[in-house]
Amino acid sequence: MDKQILTGAGPDLLASSFATSYAGVVAFIAVAAEGSFAKAGDRLGIGRSAVSRSVQKLEDQLGVRLFVRTTRSTSLTREGERFYQNCHEGVRRVVQALDDMRELREGPPSGHLRVCSTVGFGRKVVAPLLSGFRAAYPDISIDLLLDDGATDFTRDRVDVSFRNGRMEDSQVIARQLIPMRMVLCASPAYARSHGLPATMEALGDHRCVNFRLASGRVYEWEFLVDGQLRKFLPRPPGAMMAFDDADLVLHAVLDGHGLAQMAAYQADDHLRAGRLLSCLPQHAPRDRGHYICYLSRQHLPSRIRVFVDYMTAHIRALESHDIPAPAGMPAVLAA
Repeated sequence: MDKQILTGAGPDLLASSFATSYAGVVAFIAVAAEGSFAKAGDRLGIGRSAVSRSVQKLEDQLGVRLFVRTTRSTSLTREGERFYQNCHEGVRRVVQALDDMRELREGPPSGHLRVCSTVGFGRKVVAPLLSGFRAAYPDISIDLLLDDGATDFTRDRVDVSFRNGRMEDSQVIARQLIPMRMVLCASPAYARSHGLPATMEALGDHRCVNFRLASGRVYEWEFLVDGQLRKFLPRPPGAMMAFDDADLVLHAVLDGHGLAQMAAYQADDHLRAGRLLSCLPQHAPRDRGHYICYLSRQHLPSRIRVFVDYMTAHIRALESHDIPAPAGMPAVLAA
């Protein structure tokens, strides 16, 4: 930095510039996130006109237009999009640092958590643990959102997300909770009427119940054959039913409508009770997991840290043992 900036009038100029920039950047980030100057003002606890003035000063300082404003909408210009990407992470870290210091000063973990989970895992595993967490940390409130789509931490203002499968997003911290076992199941009634597949090649001769992903694509069943991942997509005429809810898939299988591959946390209780039978367990894939995800290890607010630690410990304690294939299965059940 030029030495002249730090001498004479330099410090005053630097302080003035920083004050204008910081207030403007905070206002800019809020407007970009909320899509509205009025909503940004509500979020920041200031008036709409104050937000507008801060953004205007920032635009004047930068010499670019950051927003396209109409009577009905507010959207980022191309320059605004570029500026948002460059400065958002820095502002988020400052806010996290302030939150962390405030929590250290004020005592026990407190505040609000916005948590997202896939629908089936959220209902079956996450939601039942929330009462115990709230008893341990009564000053933390929680919103649980169930969504099988991808989590956008910034847009949806999510603190923690539970994801299933294989984690490929390098932008988030992903801690594996437990392995994700996939089981191919059928009801005893279906097995008596149609038999069960004894080989991968026999799958095409069976009725199947499909799960439709949030993207609209039908989930492909996955199997491990000779150390290699092998996929199977049930198609008509065998695939007669499809649902975008994992619980509905489970109920269709319990009602005898066909085979389905599902996560073990859905099926284990029914397998133990004999309401479901396991098929081709020797080919179950082993490279998936249930993950708890968050954005950063640094300056992690204590409310997020205690939630992650609590859920990790309790979900690992809930992990069930593998369900063995039924021994001595009658030959009439094999197909």
